[in-house]
Amino acid sequence: MKTKTIQGHPFIEYKRDFFSEAEVTKFSKEYLDFFEKRRTVRDFSNRPVPLDAIENIIQMASTAPSGAHKQPWHFCVVSNPDLKKQIRAAAEKEEYDSYHGRMNDEWVKDLEPLGTDWHKPFLEIAPYLIIVFKKSYNVDNGQKSQNYYVNESVGIACGFLLTAIHQAGLVALTHTPSPMNFLSKLLERPTNEKPFLLVPVGYPAEECYVPDIKRKPLDQVMDLYK
Repeated sequence: MKTKTIQGHPFIEYKRDFFSEAEVTKFSKEYLDFFEKRRTVRDFSNRPVPLDAIENIIQMASTAPSGAHKQPWHFCVVSNPDLKKQIRAAAEKEEYDSYHGRMNDEWVKDLEPLGTDWHKPFLEIAPYLIIVFKKSYNVDNGQKSQNYYVNESVGIACGFLLTAIHQAGLVALTHTPSPMNFLSKLLERPTNEKPFLLVPVGYPAEECYVPDIKRKPLDQVMDLYK
């Protein structure tokens, strides 16, 4: 492996397999077709999932780019039934308040096609809950150090996380009860971490339904400037 020094820091030569134009188009279409099958799922099975798979998924999420390579994220994996029960109770309290006054009428109406309400049984049924925390700053040996583009970096890592979950043949739900401070308390997280996303992970229930909705076509999400 070739190495060189740039501005006093070590660099290694980037190597990987690259493909022809035809292969790039073929593989990108196959990937698109595979991810067209990804859906947000609320009907989970309690079928066990190997912990090794969850660990691989989180390591894959951690390959995401981040500001100054600070990697300002932490993934908490919860499988303990009692803790999942506590998380569900706290989340449902916040969700009940949201559906009964916090959310305006337009927001509630926009959610109607998804069939959601304040009940969140999947928080107990799914074998794993992955809670993603963003690290506003780092603390090493009692010393604070700055992180950069934290929301952007953690958001990208969450995208990688969902991609890895689907690639592994599992399903997920992005859950954001608001506020989410109860997660910091229940999991006893340090003050430099704030909850960003709660993701139940597992297999779909034997009888599983998702809303009959469509994604926007390409001409509504892309403009080409030549």
